[in-house]
Amino acid sequence: MIRITREADYGIVLMACLAQAEGQPRSAAALARQRRLPLPMVSKILKSLARAGLLSSQRGAQGGYSLAWPAAKISAADIIGALEGPIAITECSDETHDGCSRQDHCEISGHWSRINQAIYTALQSISLEEMSRPDQPRPVRFHSPHRVTTVNAAGHPV
Repeated sequence: MIRITREADYGIVLMACLAQAEGQPRSAAALARQRRLPLPMVSKILKSLARAGLLSSQRGAQGGYSLAWPAAKISAADIIGALEGPIAITECSDETHDGCSRQDHCEISGHWSRINQAIYTALQSISLEEMSRPDQPRPVRFHSPHRVTTVNAAGHPV
C-alpha cells in the first residue's frame, strides 16, 4: 500500500485551516484545538513547513503562523515534499538516490521513474486552495496505455 505519513496528512489539514483563515495568523495551540490534533505534533509540523518556506511565523500576542504564499500557489506535492522529503515510491525513483546495487540486473527500474512522475504530477496539480474547500467526492480514473496484443490464427492472445 502506498500511503503518506500521518505527519504529511496533518500538514495538509493544518495548511488548509490556515488557507481558510485568510491571512490571519493562527497559533499552534489554536490550530491543535481547532483540528483536535496533539499540540507537540502540530508544533513540529508547523516548524517544518515554516523552514520549507511554506509558512510565515510571527512572534507576539497577535502572532502565529500564516501562509507564505497564496493557497493557489501551494500544491499537495509542496506540502508532502516539505514534510517527507522528495516524493519517491521506490529508492531508485528518488532523484537524489545514487543508484541501486541491483540496477544492472533490474529490467523495470526505468519504469518506476515514470510511475513516480505520474504521482508527482497528480499531487502537483492539486492546490491548497482546492484542498481547503469542501468538495464532492469524485471517482478516480486511471487510464492505462494502449497495448498491442498479438493474437494467433484462432484469435486468442499469445
